[in-house]
Amino acid sequence: MPYRRPQGKYFASLLAGILMLSLILMTVNARYDKVNLFFESIVVLFFSPAQSFFSSVTDSITDGLGHYFFLVRTSLENERLLLELDRLSKKNNKLLERNKFLERSANLTNFMDEDARPLVVAKVIGYDATQWSKVIFINKGTDHKVEKNLSVVTDAGVVGHVIHASLKSSKVLLITDSRSAVDSLFQESRKSGIVVGTGEDICEMKFVSISAKVSIGDKVVSSGLGGVFRKGLLVGSVVDIVKEGHELFQEVKLATSVDFSNLEEVVVLLSGQEEM
Repeated sequence: MPYRRPQGKYFASLLAGILMLSLILMTVNARYDKVNLFFESIVVLFFSPAQSFFSSVTDSITDGLGHYFFLVRTSLENERLLLELDRLSKKNNKLLERNKFLERSANLTNFMDEDARPLVVAKVIGYDATQWSKVIFINKGTDHKVEKNLSVVTDAGVVGHVIHASLKSSKVLLITDSRSAVDSLFQESRKSGIVVGTGEDICEMKFVSISAKVSIGDKVVSSGLGGVFRKGLLVGSVVDIVKEGHELFQEVKLATSVDFSNLEEVVVLLSGQEEM
């Protein structure tokens, strides 16, 4: 008969195995914290580089977004400051121009203080575009008592006279226009003549007697005759003289006292003798 191991031995072996397993589990359980730390160390060792990489990427994205929004805020603030600077610059320029205008207006009217004749200060708002006409337009008209044939001057001298007036503006013929004629006289010798325009910056004084003593630099003023320009307004100064022995009159050329290339405001001498 075959040999059979008794069942009691199997039971004893099983029991011994259970006891051994229990002992092992108790030992592992007692040392759980240390084993856990060991496994955690292994996990950290393997996953730390990846964690550092993702952490670095996250920080970079966060910093990038923060920098972007900072730049956006800075750009908006710069735009606001530039707009404010532009506004203040325009305001400052406007005030400077206003002060300059008041200074020029004061200079224009100071030389008329002793004259009882009323006047009005006007701005030059345009020039005639043609080369044959020497005309300016001013921003004062009949609403300001400006009318035809009134004289227009600056503190430097005669500018011209009004040839047309509308409600809010007027047209002024300059003394350099070939259609202009101003009855004048030499300030020193008191010899008379007629200053006419040439269409250029130089005027001519016609009908000056060949015997009249005239020198370069002599000043010419308005005579008061003709009903347009009052007496004593500066017209210009002599820059050239031509005398021909067989002629009755000298050829006298004048440089105007007014700089027409730099004309911004003028004074219109109004009719009447009332005090301002």
